[in-house]
Amino acid sequence: MRQFSQLVGISNPYLSQIERGLREPSERVLESIATALRTTSDALYEQAGIGEDEPELDGPSVPDAIRADPHLNAAERRALLAVYQAFVEGRGPRTRRRRAPVPVPPADA
Repeated sequence: MRQFSQLVGISNPYLSQIERGLREPSERVLESIATALRTTSDALYEQAGIGEDEPELDGPSVPDAIRADPHLNAAERRALLAVYQAFVEGRGPRTRRRRAPVPVPPADA
């Protein structure tokens, strides 16, 4: 356990808390664990049974809610429906990407 926590870059007590379900690891920590185990974070989630069977929500569907929103005009509705459809159709194994660093403007700018 100590060797693995050093390999992952977290403390042994923190790893123990994750193992016992007392703490939920951050995305960065989960990525480090997955890398150390030579797998993906998605595979770890799948093995843990997280996110497999999403419960059905009561109420209107997302497209129905977009169509019914009086604050949107026709062009906005079409755009939102297109984006939503792209997300839904693009489902599959998700890969988590690291965010690119945000450029910081010079202090005298």
